[in-house]
Amino acid sequence: MKDIYLISGLGADRRAFNFLDLKDYNLHHVEWIQPFPTETIESYAQRLLKQIPTPTPTLIGLSFGGILAIEIGKLIQTEKIILLSSVKTKHDLPFYYKIIGKLGLNKWISLAFIKKAERILFWFFGIKEEKEKHMLESFIDETNDNFVKWAVDKVVNWKNVVITKNTVLIHGASDRIFPTSKPDFKIQHGGHLMVISRAKEVSELLLNVLSK
Repeated sequence: MKDIYLISGLGADRRAFNFLDLKDYNLHHVEWIQPFPTETIESYAQRLLKQIPTPTPTLIGLSFGGILAIEIGKLIQTEKIILLSSVKTKHDLPFYYKIIGKLGLNKWISLAFIKKAERILFWFFGIKEEKEKHMLESFIDETNDNFVKWAVDKVVNWKNVVITKNTVLIHGASDRIFPTSKPDFKIQHGGHLMVISRAKEVSELLLNVLSK
């Protein structure tokens, strides 16, 4: 049975993948670790590698986890890198993310601010169903504020321009977090949390990509 390593989104954990049907594979969840205050994303990716002992692994990264999957893929040889609701390079980021990064506006983002802007957050994530709301609220409640600030900074200031041939992006057509991504496969009406709301379609696409 093939080993697959799953990396969840910013502040999320393995529960983000609970609705996917990948029972034919041996799934391993890469857990987030606390970043050092001024740690680079490259250094962080290197430390995550300790959780990936399989030679030439297949990585599935969700959102920010996709960005880390790309960075890990620059350090080791991988069989496949599958991105969900993510971006391949800095060129896929919305222009306003880059402005936020250059001006350092992301430093003002905190969990307290995010919690107050809950309705706006639901809109950005394309959340309509109660199970999605409960999941996101749970992630926010259990997330470390320092990790959020560090991760947001790494997103808006991401410099990657490398695209490996074995990278595949599955993206929602209605994703508002990364609306300018250029996917290989598109889920119609899929929002940023399509792994939950469109889990059946995402699972089918994943199985198709993994089988090749």
